[in-house]
Amino acid sequence: MWKRFLSEYLDFTKKQRNGTVLLLVLIVLLIIVPFLFPFFIHPKTYDHSAFEKEIASLKIKQVDTTAKYQRKYADDDHPPYYEPSEKNYASKQSWKGELFYFDPNTLDEAGWKKLGVRDKTIATIKNYLSKGGKFYKPEDIAKIWGLSDEDKERLIPFVQIEKSNFSSNYPANNYAKPAVEKKVYAPSIIDINMADTTVLIALPGIGSKLSQRIIGFREKLGGFYKTEQVGETFGLPDSTFQKIKPRLTISNPEVKQLNINTATLDELKSHPYLRYAIANAIVQYRSQHGNFSSLADLKKIMLVTEEVYNKAFPYLKVE
Repeated sequence: MWKRFLSEYLDFTKKQRNGTVLLLVLIVLLIIVPFLFPFFIHPKTYDHSAFEKEIASLKIKQVDTTAKYQRKYADDDHPPYYEPSEKNYASKQSWKGELFYFDPNTLDEAGWKKLGVRDKTIATIKNYLSKGGKFYKPEDIAKIWGLSDEDKERLIPFVQIEKSNFSSNYPANNYAKPAVEKKVYAPSIIDINMADTTVLIALPGIGSKLSQRIIGFREKLGGFYKTEQVGETFGLPDSTFQKIKPRLTISNPEVKQLNINTATLDELKSHPYLRYAIANAIVQYRSQHGNFSSLADLKKIMLVTEEVYNKAFPYLKVE
């Protein structure tokens, strides 16, 4: 039995044996071929010497440039500042330049050079003065662009500004510029029953969306009878409303009124203070008890609270 089983399931035909041998040969070749690549394919070699020479040349140029600028600024720099006293003017003038009292508003180019100020900085000063600029006090020269901290400390004690260089409009004690009188504009007052979106957008914190909501709320109500109603607009933060409230007014408090004896359910429910539930109760009460004799009869409806009555009263009438 076992021999029969083995002969049926483990015996191969000649075609199957040939196929198995061929498959094994292909597997062996696929394993061996990668190891044979170096014998047939030679990798290219690249000469990096030219690139390395270029890098070395750039490094040399960078070093030369750095050294050049170091020498340049070393020549321009001044030695430490000395306190200007009578006994050390001549003995401690080891810096490039000579100290003397001067007026920066009238000193010529030769004078600035004599003080040891660089040509570029002198050009900046001349450009400033040519455009109407003035030095009003000694400390003003510290604002000169390009003037080193050592130069500022060294020169400020020697600045003497002539009062005659300024107009009489400037105070003589500190040469300060006269204060410019600023015009104070009162904020405009807006009639919220007349304003359109462009006017409302001018208010602080009111954009295009909020302005449209305010106008839409006003139209649904039939007009505002007090400025506080604007604060009920959907999406309007109370902080924003408190900012704009002082600028709101109502010149004509008359509003559109609904006759509760003739108004339809759709007309009543479209009003923001009534909505469907109260509007339907009004219509049902009217159909059961007849027309309202006065607005006070609305209080007989359970849904009409004192708060609802007080808010809706200006928009309702009985005829």
